[in-house]
Amino acid sequence: MITNFFIPELNNHDVQELWFQKDGATCHTAHATIDLLKDTFGDRLISRFGPVNWPPRSCDLTPLDYFLWGYVTSLVYADKPQTLDHLEDNIRRVIADIRPQMLEKVIENWTTSEPAVAVLCQKSY
Repeated sequence: MITNFFIPELNNHDVQELWFQKDGATCHTAHATIDLLKDTFGDRLISRFGPVNWPPRSCDLTPLDYFLWGYVTSLVYADKPQTLDHLEDNIRRVIADIRPQMLEKVIENWTTSEPAVAVLCQKSY
């Protein structure tokens, strides 16, 4: 996916200042994956075994874990898909329906609600 989709898609955009963050899952930290991401992002890679170490359970760096994936999952499974095709269709539809304004709002809320972030951090440890 990284080689066939992600990197070619990045090449269609100006992403010179883009940072990339991967969690510490084993499949995300395989040497081949990390090497590929280092070639693409250089020192702007946040990952276990990357130039910048990924801080596990860091809720100030992972608003996607604390909001987006739960939101996406709730919509993907809302109609209880019974087949893989149905599940894949739901995933594509839900992801396609996410608007940049929504993500901007998540980041805005995340960066302006420090007390809430502190509470979430305390609960996650």
